[in-house]
Amino acid sequence: MELDEVDLEENEAQVNVNPLPGLTGAVTRLMVGFREDDVETQFGQVHCTMKGVPKGSRPVIMTFHDIGLNYKSCFNPLFSHEDMQEIMRHFAVCHVDAPGQHEGASTLSTEYTYPSMDQLSETLPQVLKHFRFKSVIGLGSGAGAYILAKFALNHPDKVEGLVLININARAESVIDSLTHKEEIQNNPDLIATYRNHITNDVNQSNLAQFFKSYQSRRGLEIERPVPGRNINARTLQCPALLVVGDSSPAVEAVVESNAKLNPTQTTLLKMADCGGLPQVSQPGKLTEAFKYFIQGMGYMSSASMTRLVRSRTASGSSIASCDSSRSRSHANDHQPAREHTDVSMENVSNSTVDQTVVVSSSKTEDVC
Repeated sequence: MELDEVDLEENEAQVNVNPLPGLTGAVTRLMVGFREDDVETQFGQVHCTMKGVPKGSRPVIMTFHDIGLNYKSCFNPLFSHEDMQEIMRHFAVCHVDAPGQHEGASTLSTEYTYPSMDQLSETLPQVLKHFRFKSVIGLGSGAGAYILAKFALNHPDKVEGLVLININARAESVIDSLTHKEEIQNNPDLIATYRNHITNDVNQSNLAQFFKSYQSRRGLEIERPVPGRNINARTLQCPALLVVGDSSPAVEAVVESNAKLNPTQTTLLKMADCGGLPQVSQPGKLTEAFKYFIQGMGYMSSASMTRLVRSRTASGSSIASCDSSRSRSHANDHQPAREHTDVSMENVSNSTVDQTVVVSSSKTEDVC
């Protein structure tokens, strides 16, 4: 039985204001909704940062970062955005750092064998067990998107939804990450931040091992199910939102990944005026897309929408938005949606949409 959301928020506020005296720092941080743990797994320690208090039976948002980043440099701009605070009032967040990638990480032992991408995905069930999570909504970028997708393929009962930024489902050579680095260097707004982070915050030896692991990955081995033919094809079982910037070098890989997923479960969002780090350069737009995605799963039915408008699409054509009462009825069901697909999302000034929109099956790309 899910606890009453209002009571939970009131209790959290009281704890933040009046933490009980005499408790240890770890216990106090847990009570106020902040906790850092090094979780022991069969493939080494993963550093986890927990923010917020899990809300009854609701899933927890779990993030996993890209190569050369950690949870702070990869996701802080997104989770610090004012519009994201509404989501964080409804969901706790668990940020996962790959072994040796968190700030201040010591150099890994020469006797330590860095885990493969498959093995890194198998550390996540142990993270869920450690924190006693029942299920998660995954949010990953690049290598982190691959790891979360692999986790969802192997443990579909533990993943309610996925937001995958720059996902690449195929095995890849060194060229994709080099192209990504060049794209970042061509963006003058990110050069200083990126260089400073790589130089001062990342252990170079540990980073090299994570990089090698990603470049040695296997393909996800997924296949789009076709009715009457391969209905039992291996693919993601949960709703998925695939995100890529329209000037990102990952566009081709993301579109190819989308073509291998169930079109009734998958949405492709191509963000305008955006490169390889949409969560950094366009956090407001991505937050709005994330809200829509969560609403489509049956949560946050009353969340306000301020930046994007969603249109229902059909093959080769665009139609008006769905009926409001229909969408509200679905959102109140608190059941995962099974009608996720590709839609058109545009940035519209002075527009407000405060409803969930359920869309029909189609095969178009999103632009926001």
